[in-house]
Amino acid sequence: MMVYVGSPAPATADVMLVTNHHPRSTHLDALGHTIRDGRVYPGRPVDEAVTPAGARHGSTTAYAAGIATRGILLDLAADGPLPSGHAVTARDFEAAEERQGVRLESGDALVVRCGWPMTPDPERPMPGMSLEAVRWMHRRGVSLYAGDIGDAHPDLDPACPLPLHRVALPLMGLPLIDAAEVDELAAVCAELGRYAFLLTVAPPRIDGLTGVPVNPLAVF
Repeated sequence: MMVYVGSPAPATADVMLVTNHHPRSTHLDALGHTIRDGRVYPGRPVDEAVTPAGARHGSTTAYAAGIATRGILLDLAADGPLPSGHAVTARDFEAAEERQGVRLESGDALVVRCGWPMTPDPERPMPGMSLEAVRWMHRRGVSLYAGDIGDAHPDLDPACPLPLHRVALPLMGLPLIDAAEVDELAAVCAELGRYAFLLTVAPPRIDGLTGVPVNPLAVF
């Protein structure tokens, strides 16, 4: 909402309302965002961690200094978008590593391109991460996940729905960047023949939230 006083106005100002966890907003999930069995990572009871006045534990406060690490893009959509309902596995990741001549190491941020919009389409089941893919991230020591999609809608495996948000975030403590725009990044990586870069994320310094909008930057 635009706010100004008088005519002519000496200045203009804005009032902005943001829904942090909207599927069309690139945002960073804090560790207190997802509750598992009444607890948030690393096992803190949710009534101690999150209050009506804000999150006391596992909030965006932890990201106030920003994030900087090596990022690795694994472009699973190099030959076109993944098929509808495709469950991403370790084999998909390792095939992309071999094709791109890169290897994801412990401490790296994993950036994934599947070639799909984040917004669910009820007529086209989305592809998404499988529990096996999350286990692979754990074995490789991934420090941060970002992708154009992550968990599929509807769920690919009813026995383990939303493995990124229900396993990686609350049990592994893996921060997630949802709804990242990665098409331009993939084009630059392909042009340079380089799929590793410096990834920086500088969230607004707002304490006590469960998520915050971000603009991740890849620096070559």
